[in-house]
Amino acid sequence: MKDEGRRQKSKIQNPKSQIVCLAGGVGGAKLADGLARILPPQNLTIIVNTGDDFEHLGLTVCPDLDTVMYTLAGVANPETGWGRAGESWVTMAEVSRLGGPDWFSLGDLDLAAHLTRTAMLRDGEPLTAVTRHLCQKLDIKHSLLPMCDRPAPTQIESDGRILPFQEWFVKERWQPPVTKVILPEDARATTAVIRALENAGLVIIAPSNPFVSIDPILNVYPIRAMLMDLPQAVVAVSPIIGGQAVKGPAAKMMQEMGLPVSARAAAEHYGELLDGFVFDVQDAGQLDGANVAQLSVDTWMRAQEDRVRLAQDVLTFARSLAVAT
Repeated sequence: MKDEGRRQKSKIQNPKSQIVCLAGGVGGAKLADGLARILPPQNLTIIVNTGDDFEHLGLTVCPDLDTVMYTLAGVANPETGWGRAGESWVTMAEVSRLGGPDWFSLGDLDLAAHLTRTAMLRDGEPLTAVTRHLCQKLDIKHSLLPMCDRPAPTQIESDGRILPFQEWFVKERWQPPVTKVILPEDARATTAVIRALENAGLVIIAPSNPFVSIDPILNVYPIRAMLMDLPQAVVAVSPIIGGQAVKGPAAKMMQEMGLPVSARAAAEHYGELLDGFVFDVQDAGQLDGANVAQLSVDTWMRAQEDRVRLAQDVLTFARSLAVAT
């Protein structure tokens, strides 16, 4: 979908082997984990959405960062995909008893990360450094980068109301219809993110919600422009399987914004950014005639081995595109 003449020339001049994954949410965390299990730390960087970050009970909470971090560390709740395994809820039960804001529940183990993050941020450490510190303490070897160090909040427009993302997503259980996703105009990528993309040979867009997990990353200057100029391949994995989202509000949002709930619609949303698109075998034939290289495989990630299998399929496909072009 990109300008192939321009990209072929740059490819010859600047061949690279680093892999960057753009991720958010449970689906993104699962594929990031699969990639981390087959790629050495020096060859993989995961850039994570921070558009859903917010302050709760005086603490800086980074839900997508934490979901990816806990998944990579092997401590995520296996039933929900987010939060900590073996969690307890003593603190939040007492907050609720005291009449505090309990609509966003933080487990006792999870609170430790938010307390540490908030203290370090107040001491002047940037979010990138704080994330690196937390990853080191959780024995995560791969590079996990927030898309921004400064807040870049996503908002939801619904029937004339403007809702902070977490109030729409958690407090109102993503039920208010989505008219528009509002992204900030002044979000800027960190030096670490820019360096990772400059060194990238392949970029993989995980099967995250395109509108509230991936678009916030692409909205950060100059990430979209850098992907357009990437010398090798950009490949996305569909978050839609058989006309449904595996988890979360993506399908509902597509309906409300007048889009078909389909793998093809997800591919068309990314448009000219993509060199390749990976979608589930249930949706075979949907992309017939589309101007993008395609791979149809089993994209369900029910178990850990499924994450590795899909990650290997996506990597092999992306590398074949890089060689072919």
